[in-house]
Amino acid sequence: MSTTRDRITAHLDPVLVILYLVLMGAGWANIYSAAYHPDHPGLFDQGMEYGRQSVWIVASLVLGAGILLIQGRFFRDLAWAIYAVVLVLLALVLLVGKEVNGAKAWFGVGSFGIQPAEFAKFATSLALSRYLSGLKALADLRSRAIATLLILAPVALIMLQPDTGTALVSGAFILVLYREGLSGNILLIAIVAAVLSVLALILKESSFGLPFTEVRLGGQYFLMALIAGFALLAFWAVRNLVVRRYRKRFYGLILFALLGSIGFISSVDHLVSGLAQHQRDRILVMLGQMEDPQGLGYNVKQSQTAIGSGGFSGKGYLKGTLTKYKYVPMQSTDFIFCTVGEEWGFLGTTTVVLLFTLLILRCIQISDRQRSRFSRIYAYCVACVFFLHLMINVGMTIGLAPVIGIPLPFFSYGGSSLLGFTILLGILVRLDAERLTQLR
Repeated sequence: MSTTRDRITAHLDPVLVILYLVLMGAGWANIYSAAYHPDHPGLFDQGMEYGRQSVWIVASLVLGAGILLIQGRFFRDLAWAIYAVVLVLLALVLLVGKEVNGAKAWFGVGSFGIQPAEFAKFATSLALSRYLSGLKALADLRSRAIATLLILAPVALIMLQPDTGTALVSGAFILVLYREGLSGNILLIAIVAAVLSVLALILKESSFGLPFTEVRLGGQYFLMALIAGFALLAFWAVRNLVVRRYRKRFYGLILFALLGSIGFISSVDHLVSGLAQHQRDRILVMLGQMEDPQGLGYNVKQSQTAIGSGGFSGKGYLKGTLTKYKYVPMQSTDFIFCTVGEEWGFLGTTTVVLLFTLLILRCIQISDRQRSRFSRIYAYCVACVFFLHLMINVGMTIGLAPVIGIPLPFFSYGGSSLLGFTILLGILVRLDAERLTQLR
């Protein structure tokens, strides 16, 4: 047993472990500042968020240490079982879970709550890694369909809660599929679809002055379809039209791109209508397509003000006035980054972003040095999940992304989030510790 522990300790990645501890410690410090109350100054006061977070930090450290004692093949062999258990929990929470902020996404445990959606990230990562590691390449329609189903199954259950923010994180796995052989054309289509979605919401009025929902094949619809169609054609032309056999498909591609673009644009408003009213309103406010009489963009405006007021070096720890007097809603959860900006300024926010960037780049480096394909794919899943969380959460706080409720890893208050990210990263550290003995 002692030899096994020594071998594990010798091969643990120190950079990843240190980054984890530093980010979690900095997160706790900022939660303390965001929720600070002079009548409850104790770090471990269970009546305050930072006191309860301390319990989750201890639980995460114990859980992380426990994961390091488990052999890596355990996670590979039980990947399907773990995935199935999480799916059952996601279905069960819809039946017996408690409702918080309009979402039935929590199991109540006394004064604490557990959100199973946070565990779907590592469960999906394990299942996707197990499936893709058994393939020679992600080349045929069947393998792509199964991989997509593995990603969308938990997404569907999470959307029923509804928890759009957590569900959108699954978009990170598209990058994993691309790395494992998914055609670049599909990734291009996904990017064009995102651009078209924004354009469809911005150009709500046609050139004929008709309401957006009444225009289907005229005005800006046709213009947007032309733009999208020729954007796709430009890509295919550069890549393929030099090959003679593709010349016969030129006009067919034009027709397909135009009809596909028109059909997609026509469906955007119906897709958006499936979101909760406050989510639709926040998206339209962010795009400047809706007035803000009810203060729908209040959170973002206050967050931008707090970050901007920090200047270059910040106001100092526990000296943020907007933070201290609770001018920013959800400042210890979704908007924790504004606390960093106000108290630590440009230097602090840059440092936090750099730390997360180092974490993501380290995960990619670890991925590239794995002998096991399962471990390599899992490491890339971890990197992509952290990347999307960082981009969306920071984007929300500075007004570049709609407010959809995605936490900043290790910083935002919440036990389920902290446990989920600890498991996600802990498994990677354990798998990497065995890289020298991996067979495939």
